[in-house]
Amino acid sequence: MKIIIHGRKISKGTGEGIALVSRSAISFFGGFDPKSGLMIEKGHELEGMSVKGKVLVFPYGRGSTAGSWILYAMAEYGTAPSAIINVQTEPIVAVGAIVSGIPLIDKPEQNLFDSINTGDWVKVNADEGLIEIGQNNRI
Repeated sequence: MKIIIHGRKISKGTGEGIALVSRSAISFFGGFDPKSGLMIEKGHELEGMSVKGKVLVFPYGRGSTAGSWILYAMAEYGTAPSAIINVQTEPIVAVGAIVSGIPLIDKPEQNLFDSINTGDWVKVNADEGLIEIGQNNRI
């Protein structure tokens, strides 16, 4: 079964992969090791998990403006997510995604956490404001 959700384009492009979902806000500065793509924030629900090539789903960003540059460094190291979906994108994540060329959508028309689970296959077409959710690595 395929689910389609519409949202608002923040950063252009398309990306797809296995979803990695966090119900908690994310700080890229201090939250990720850019060389490995691993979440290093102690106690975060994604601690120890890699975002490399995944569709990262989280409510919103938090923390220092340096987070934009951590996301950019992750793109340069090849450890960045393939796309990002937020409930509400704030400027730190928006700037990081734009300068890194990571597709980003926010303001989905339905609750992300009722629709996307870690492990679902997700395709983001930010140019069209579309999120497609499938299962078993298929859309």
